Amino acid sequence: MDQFHDIRPYNDDEVVGVLHNLVDTPDFINTIVGFRFAGWPKLLQAPLAFAVKLALKRQVAGIKNVHDFQMRVAGYMDRMIKTTTSDVEYRGIEKLEKGVGYLFLSNHRDIAMDPAFVNYGLYLAGLDTVRIAIGDNLLRRPFVSDLMRLNKSFIVKRSANGIREMMAAFGQLSSYITHSLTQDQSNIWIAQKEGRAKDGLDQTDQALIKMLYMSQKKEKLSFSEAMANLKIVPVSISYEYDPCAFDKARELYEKSTTGNYEKAEFEDIDSIKNGIVGQKGKVVVTFGDVLKDGIETPEALVAEVDRQVITNYAIQASNEAALAIQQGKPSTDSAFSTYLESCPEELRDTVVAMYANPLKQQQKYLNKE
Repeated sequence: MDQFHDIRPYNDDEVVGVLHNLVDTPDFINTIVGFRFAGWPKLLQAPLAFAVKLALKRQVAGIKNVHDFQMRVAGYMDRMIKTTTSDVEYRGIEKLEKGVGYLFLSNHRDIAMDPAFVNYGLYLAGLDTVRIAIGDNLLRRPFVSDLMRLNKSFIVKRSANGIREMMAAFGQLSSYITHSLTQDQSNIWIAQKEGRAKDGLDQTDQALIKMLYMSQKKEKLSFSEAMANLKIVPVSISYEYDPCAFDKARELYEKSTTGNYEKAEFEDIDSIKNGIVGQKGKVVVTFGDVLKDGIETPEALVAEVDRQVITNYAIQASNEAALAIQQGKPSTDSAFSTYLESCPEELRDTVVAMYANPLKQQQKYLNKE
């Protein structure tokens, strides 16, 4: 019995069948048409859908396993990096060893691109790609779930109802992560807290750390031993420009002015699309140091992850310019000033704070040390 069948990524022997089903899914085909041919006359919808379906059938014909699928994704990543970034830099990746399963505990700015950039760095370094934790709130359309699970994503059941169901979901998730790391020697990527840090302030959720401990606690391992087994590596991802910044600011602005924000049904899917195709400027991914044995409590572990994520965060010209603006000084970066001009006026203070906060947070930590 496969105890993880409903949350795990697809296995090699499932890939061909899932791809064939995807190509025969009208919702998937129509979404691609809407994305690639936005603005085209509706009367062309049917012939475009037919053409897309034929093209996809040709593309997936040579994909027989997960590795084949990810090599196709790597090709798209190459293209995306060339068209939407000015530079991508990896720091600290040389500290990682082949054949070791690491738990990459990452800050969270972009739904799809955060783990994608981590994955791409590992791929370039000749290391195994990650199994990616993704919330079931993003999987309301079945084809999205299939695509994610083909790309080594596993499901976090955030929509579980009631304490008993929630605890069962957390227990299964904890067991799956521990099994992946210690038995399969597979890498895992998971965000340090649920949801993106829309205000630019990075902080680890202690509940996440307690969930990671659940499965090993049953085996009577101490917290310190259990966390050492997971080989946790804090990861800091820094974007010079966030393609979803204005949308995040709109959400924060509405919450602060009206006390409420109602997401559109497929808003998260739009965020994924905008994060992929939007301009990012320079991107820096920094891998911290593996957390060693000797961290005795969830509070201490949270403190260490936060310290590494915040102090390793690569400060961009946009962060410095935003802080200067907040302090009433001239902007230190003309590109950021031009960028702000395209932002709705009522959102500018929120956007400036979003970019200034990582630098302010880092300065606080460095002043403590």
